[in-house]
Amino acid sequence: MNSFDSKMKHKGPKAKFNAGAVQVAVWENEGKEGTLFETVTIDKRYKAGDEWKSTNSFKVNELPKAILALQKAYEHLALKHEEAGT
Repeated sequence: MNSFDSKMKHKGPKAKFNAGAVQVAVWENEGKEGTLFETVTIDKRYKAGDEWKSTNSFKVNELPKAILALQKAYEHLALKHEEAGT
């Protein structure tokens, strides 16, 4: 693992959006030339016995929650870029 990977691994998400067990996280990343860009991850948390786990697999009835959480993240990013003029 290089220093970039190590540095990025310790940074948390810039924002999180939840809809039930579905969570969307917005991450800030740095490109090779030092330019910043955002990425989005989505997962679902669930409990198996006493242990919490996550998956990126969704049942059809969970899709509306996934869509809602993604819309919240998109709105956050779109407003951020609108305010910045980018």
